[in-house]
Amino acid sequence: MADDAVWEAVPEGQEEPLLDPRTPSWRSDGVMETLQHYNSRWRSIRIMYLTMFFSSVGFSIVIMSIWPYLQQIDKTADPSFLGWIIASYSIGQMIASPFFGAWSNYRPRREPLVVSTIISVAANFLYAYVHLPTSHNKYYMLVARALVGFGAGNVAVVRSYIAGATSLTERTSAMANTSACQAVGFILGPVFQTLFTLIGEQGVIWRTIHLQINMYTTPALFGALLGIINIVLIFAMFREHHVDDMGRPQSSINFETEENEQRSQDSQATIDHVAVVSTNLLFLVVLFVFAVFETIATPLTMDMYSWTRKKAVFINGLILGAVGIESVIVFLAVKVLSKRTGERAILYGGLVIILVGFFVLLPWGHQLPNIQWEDIKNNSIPRMTFGESLASLRTLEWMLPSSNTTEATGCPMSQSWCLYTPVIYLGQYITTVILLGLGYPACNVMSYTLYSKIIGPKPQGVYMGWLTASGSAARILGPVFVSQLYTYLGPRWAFSLICGIVLLSLLLLEIVYKRLVAFSVLYQRLQEQTS
Repeated sequence: MADDAVWEAVPEGQEEPLLDPRTPSWRSDGVMETLQHYNSRWRSIRIMYLTMFFSSVGFSIVIMSIWPYLQQIDKTADPSFLGWIIASYSIGQMIASPFFGAWSNYRPRREPLVVSTIISVAANFLYAYVHLPTSHNKYYMLVARALVGFGAGNVAVVRSYIAGATSLTERTSAMANTSACQAVGFILGPVFQTLFTLIGEQGVIWRTIHLQINMYTTPALFGALLGIINIVLIFAMFREHHVDDMGRPQSSINFETEENEQRSQDSQATIDHVAVVSTNLLFLVVLFVFAVFETIATPLTMDMYSWTRKKAVFINGLILGAVGIESVIVFLAVKVLSKRTGERAILYGGLVIILVGFFVLLPWGHQLPNIQWEDIKNNSIPRMTFGESLASLRTLEWMLPSSNTTEATGCPMSQSWCLYTPVIYLGQYITTVILLGLGYPACNVMSYTLYSKIIGPKPQGVYMGWLTASGSAARILGPVFVSQLYTYLGPRWAFSLICGIVLLSLLLLEIVYKRLVAFSVLYQRLQEQTS
């Protein structure tokens, strides 16, 4: 027998032998696994962690700069179109996930992983060149982001592989680590963007290939570099591994024996699908809320604090970088805390914190935001009622343009709510960021952990596909929702509705709270009822 496939079951009633980790065999769930096989399996799983992280960075690294970049390359773009550009990533991912998932069922997973990453690399290069066409630039950007999302459809392959390459006792921790890598990638992406703002809006031009390297294109080029590194690692270190619930290797990565198939059917009959659907909905809300915040952060701060494009990208990148550090601490804390309080309590507490965060962000007081002077100079003032005209008069002291920049700053007159909606103070914004940094990572990790436990021993590829679709739907609906509502009705309506959505999710969690239990607990209950 080959050295990397030496497995023994311990005979029933016989005392387990004491093994030295330096010996060829390693103890795992009542079976013997060689150290070589164990290391190869977990090395491949960690490559999947890295793939998830790179995919998340590819999404979030340009989030803070999409809006100013869009304004620079296409003057016809408005905030409502921004929502479609950000949502296009998730539309592409939602379309691609079932395709790559089905591909991985019949072929080695390395194939869809490499092909999807190549698509992401090519799409990032396209994003860096969207300034070249003489017209319709915003549509080229839309296509580029949609293709980046299509490449990110390999998330379903990643989760399917991890589910199949881990035993039942390993799976929960592995899924939690996967969600942590994904969440950290979403949060830390803007940190890289912040560093690239030092290049400036002009940057340098590589005339030979007509490539403009500036603070807007460099993040996409960096994302392409990460994709290339990922492809090299997949070829060099990734190996196919498939084990059953007890950790025993299977002869084929894409084939189930009749015994395993029967076991899967038995487990399918006892899965609480109400709990599965509810967890999907809760996860959708969590991703929806964070997508809303990532989308609105730059336009909101430009409107409320009269920041220039460069300043808004730089400061928001610093703020979200601090949130990234905060989130890493939260990830470490919740793993320990969940052993005492349970995953459900942490999920509930995280949603409450998110609710408080958006409640704090509601406009209070009487001070109005600065109004863009450029809009008034160009006679673009919309028709206003007498009351709205009085409100606009109170803003005249802020209408003078800044002496140190030619860029119009402040809340644009095209958004009529700027004339009567109170400013959101910087202290409110910072407080909300801190609270989201606490609530979002806790909810994200606990959603995946609960979901994995609810499904139990059944192969989780299809279920993880549903969860991926839920997250993609959230990132589609969130940007479109907030960009449309924010543009036409303002932050008061937008954030009030967010508070209402989070309240409904808390009500749902309250209703299904007792059903969100591990498969083993549910199975034991059913056995007790039938006996």
